[in-house]
Formats: sequence, structure tokens, C-alpha cells
Amino acid sequence: MTYKKESILQSIRSDIVKGLMAPGQRLPSIRMQSRKFDCSMNTIISVYQELEKEYLIYSRPKSGYFVVAQEALLPLIQTKRIDFASAAPDPSSIAQKDFRQCMNKAMELFEASIFTDPDPQGLLSLRQEIVKLFHQQQVFSSEQQVFIFSGAQQALHLLAGMPFPNGKTNILVEQPTYWGMLASLKAQQQTVIGIERTPDGIDWLTLERHFQSNLIKFFYTIPRFHNPLGTSYTQEEKQRLAELAQAYDVYIVEDDYLADLETNSKADPIRAYNGSSHVIYLRSFSKVMLPGLRLAAAAVPNSLIPILQLYKHTADLSTSVLSQGVLEIYIQSGMYDHHAKQMRSLYNQRINKLKDIARRLLPEDSLYSIESSGGLFSALRLSDVNKEELIQQLNHRGVDVLAADPQFLTTFPKMNLLRMSIIRTDERDIEEGIRIIAEEMERSERTRVSVKPFSWL
Repeated sequence: MTYKKESILQSIRSDIVKGLMAPGQRLPSIRMQSRKFDCSMNTIISVYQELEKEYLIYSRPKSGYFVVAQEALLPLIQTKRIDFASAAPDPSSIAQKDFRQCMNKAMELFEASIFTDPDPQGLLSLRQEIVKLFHQQQVFSSEQQVFIFSGAQQALHLLAGMPFPNGKTNILVEQPTYWGMLASLKAQQQTVIGIERTPDGIDWLTLERHFQSNLIKFFYTIPRFHNPLGTSYTQEEKQRLAELAQAYDVYIVEDDYLADLETNSKADPIRAYNGSSHVIYLRSFSKVMLPGLRLAAAAVPNSLIPILQLYKHTADLSTSVLSQGVLEIYIQSGMYDHHAKQMRSLYNQRINKLKDIARRLLPEDSLYSIESSGGLFSALRLSDVNKEELIQQLNHRGVDVLAADPQFLTTFPKMNLLRMSIIRTDERDIEEGIRIIAEEMERSERTRVSVKPFSWL
């Protein structure tokens, strides 16, 4: 099963088992789900087939798929799953009533624009709001420098494929990193070089050598709350990145997807430093708002505006006007700031709970990046534990985890890591889940030690 399919399967399964989808409720169509999860319809069909095998959903000819009756779900609900795998927000944490109000208002205010061909770069009024939002993060840009994308994945795909003013062609990525970026680079057959990122950061001599000698078009980095490590660069490291990028004419693609979860008011992005002429600052709204809105925004250097305008226009003509209208109203009304503060508090409590429980129950050598500064993710290291067997055993006990393997280049040495997400786990789930992981790791270790290799006497 592919990483993407497994992630989607766990997300929908979690919604059903937690009762967020009522028995008898019709599931979204295959086409709608493929858009929501940014995948092929065949992937959704395969996911629905898996859920049918688990007796969670059933199909009606020409009507679609439906959640099974309450009686059939009862055994699963009584053994609620603990989800450390998902990266999509828990629907119960989203202020859906507020979104419906914004949606209705957007239908009124942007009715005329819905039936026209808007600016491929994004609604001017929304870009003006994004400029204000970015200023709060010390990212100072003009509305001409701001682009609205149909999700961060679209932005990364376009940036990977288009030429840059420096005339270079190779792309440098941290290892590990966001799997969606790696998938896009692979699909486009780009030349990609990896550089190791550990909880201590990166090797600066190696980075400078790549910048100097390997024709690096851009360096893709997640400086804040890294996926999957959860770690962040220091302010000194961010400034050094900006200076090196400018010195060697290498662009930085700064994926600041969790900027809303920052608790340190002095933690500025790379773009805030004097390398802004070489930094593309990218923000997603999927972790705070509804992922299905498929919206992201970027502030780009002036040198990239003309070529990015062309590539954006050829990709989709324009991002959904209705989605843009909803985001604009959500920001203007103050709802966005209010909800972001709530999510910041919620996720900060959860990640701290994860750190505390993991330190107390797990072996010290497994706490690879458990001291992460915040965000959604941390990584566990499995030294002598069989990862596949552990994941399978945890699945049997109702705990969902994901291996970090797809977050490495195929040519780069992989570490035996599990990515731990707290986005869909409350504090009780975290404590119970870590306890089960500790038990299974101990059981696996006992099994390994007890199986001694045969030797001739």
C-alpha cells in the first residue's frame, strides 16, 4: 500500500470510527475526495474498497458509498483507534459554523467574479490581506509579489518545474523532508540532491559546498516545525541560510506551513533576513483551515514574478474564486486569528504531552527528535526493532503510525524512523498510545534477544 493511500485510508477510517460521519451518511463522491486529498480517483476507489472490506462502508449501485449502521460500527467504536499517522486536521477542531457563514458571505460578495476569469495570480483584495498577514511574520512584501495557489502542493510543483533567473537546474532538499515535494520532483524527473538534516540541524560545510559547486537552482527547506522531525532552525541558522543563498545565487523555497503554530514571537522566517531577494516564502492554510479549500500563498522575489505568472496561468487559469473569497472574509473578520490562537494552544499542549510521556515511557535511544520545539510532528528512532512488524502489531492494537521511509530520496540512506503526529490525538490518546508503543517495542526487543543464531559447537 502506498504512503498516500495509507494516509487517506487512515484519515477516513478515523472520521468514521470517531463518529464524525454518522451511520447511513453518504460519503463524498470519488471525484470530490480525489480533489480534497490531491490524488487520483483510482486511489480513492481503492481506499473505498479497503473500507468495504473492513465493513465500515457499503455501496449502493448508482448512489455511492455510505457509512454502515451503528450496530456494525459498535465493536470498532468501543476500541477507538489512536491516530499518530494523520496530517489532516481533526474535523471536530474546525469551526465549521464559521466557515459556513464565510462561504455564504463569499457567495454574495464574489458572485460576479465566480462567472468571470479572475487574475491567475489571485484576487487582488485577498493578496492585500495576505500582505498584512505576512507582515505579522516579519515577511514584508507587496501585493505584486504575492501569489495565491490551489494548495501548497501546486506551488511546489510549479516552482520545481519552472526555470529560475540563476540559470541553474539542480534542486537541493533536506533528508528527510515532506513526501509530497519528493513525489513532485520524481514525477517531473528533476535532478535532486539530498543533504542530511538531524535534530541538530545540517552540516554547513556540506551545504556551502553544494551551493558553490552543484548548480543548485533552489534549496527546499522546512525551517520551522519540520516534517517529519518537528525541529526548527535557530534564528542564527536562518540568517546564515539567507546570506549563503544571496552569496551563491541560490534561491530558498521556505515552506513555512505551520507558522500559525509558533509560540515564540521572536522566531522570524528566513525571508525576514537580508536574503529576501533569494527567498520564496510559502504558507499553507490547510492545518488551520479546511484542507478541502486547497489554498496557499507565497511571497516571491521580483525576479520570479513574470515566469511564475506564466506557469501559474498555464496550470489552472486561476485558483477557485469561492475559496479565495472564503479565506479573505475569514481573515478580515478576525476569525482566522482567533482560530489560529486556539489551534496554537491545542497543538502546543499535545506536543508537550507527547514529549513528556515519551521521555517517561520510551527508551532514551528512541527519542530521535522528541525534543522538538512545537508543531505537529516528532520522530521516533527504531534501532534493532523490525519496523514493519512493529507497525503491524500496533495496528492490531488500534494504534496507527507511519514509517518515515517515503520522506527520503530513494538514493539517500534511510533512517529507521516513525513519524509521530499529534493532530488527531487528544492527551488521553497520546498517553495510551505511547504506552502501547512502549510495550510493543519492549516485546519486540525481548523476541530479538531470545532468538539466538545457531552455531556449530
